[in-house]
Amino acid sequence: MAHVDPYLVGLDLTGRRVVVVGGGGVAQRRLGGLLAAGADVEVVAPEVTPAVEAMASAGEVRWTARGYRAGDLDSAWYAIACTDDPAVNAQVGAEAQERRVFCVRADDAPRGSAVTPAVGRHGALTVGVLAGRNPRRSAAVRTALVEALHAGVVDDAAEPVRPGVALVGGGPGDPELITVRGRRLLSRADVVVTDRLGPRDLLDTLAPHVEVVDASKIPYGRAMNQARINELLVEHARAGKFVVRLKGGDPYVFGRGFEEALACAEAGVAVTVVPGVTSAFAAPAVADVPVSHRGVAHEIVVVSGHVAPDDPRSLVDWPALARLRGTVVLLMAVERIGAFATALIDGGRPADTPVAVVQDGTMRIQRSLRATLATVADEVRAQGINPPAVVVVGPVAGLAEWEVTTRGT
Repeated sequence: MAHVDPYLVGLDLTGRRVVVVGGGGVAQRRLGGLLAAGADVEVVAPEVTPAVEAMASAGEVRWTARGYRAGDLDSAWYAIACTDDPAVNAQVGAEAQERRVFCVRADDAPRGSAVTPAVGRHGALTVGVLAGRNPRRSAAVRTALVEALHAGVVDDAAEPVRPGVALVGGGPGDPELITVRGRRLLSRADVVVTDRLGPRDLLDTLAPHVEVVDASKIPYGRAMNQARINELLVEHARAGKFVVRLKGGDPYVFGRGFEEALACAEAGVAVTVVPGVTSAFAAPAVADVPVSHRGVAHEIVVVSGHVAPDDPRSLVDWPALARLRGTVVLLMAVERIGAFATALIDGGRPADTPVAVVQDGTMRIQRSLRATLATVADEVRAQGINPPAVVVVGPVAGLAEWEVTTRGT
């Protein structure tokens, strides 16, 4: 019989019974998509993975804890046979054929009556790829298509984006660490208001017509007034433009993002907030410093270092902070690192408490140092550490360094 390509179709499974026979890794991979489609899912298997068990405990799926029996596909609209026993999968397939229920055979795709495509999503758009029962090829093409959509290489816009503002957290600097949604909105922008901490490499991917506004704030140097930034966002949105405010890290983690959101709301401008990966956790992570570790740190406190401990504007209870035994992450603290170290020592933190400082975390020019509260100020000066840098104080900064073998892949 000549090869016949499957007919690619989208199934409306909302509220409809789907039976998954098998509870291993394949079932676990398929359940997320079925649940997202609103299916009424029953898993039939003597044993399941912990993740599948958790879904059953949460009431997301029903788990019938036994082997497959004839009749299990009664009233089913769709079935997946994914046990590790080909004979059982064949029985499921036979019952599905008899009951005219479409069935996927995970172990022997040609013997099933349905094939699962490689699926990717870009906003409300779903991409499904079949490649003549070659799953690696279909997955590769799916990934390439979705990445092209995220990057704006493929324009999926059926109509112009409505005017408004999106506050997008761009992450710690590496262009690959922006969120999928952030990348998608950036590709649709008419105007991008950015700063020096955002993922600057992404600016080169913007279309020629996109206006880029530099709203950088250089520590102790040139800086655009925050009120002017707020005005620009409102002015461009009112002019009918879709504006992306591309910020470093997360907009609401010492990023003044909420001030910008309030300014838009007060002006009647629609605003969307897209969270980002904060440098407070990302920069230490890429320098092999976990901000938490079992048995070492049970709390993480993130503190802004834009004012000194004795500054009347400071809202930080430094004596209370010093009494904690976990992790303190200081942002914008390089200029006053000596004052912060002294405040923690005076408050009771041991002078030999480990400290890690990571400059330009996730960037090509990243560098870091290890010290203690007693020595960190001298080390920062000696090694010429400059903003932006993240300072981690606590036992986690003294854990053994190790080289991540997959770095750079």
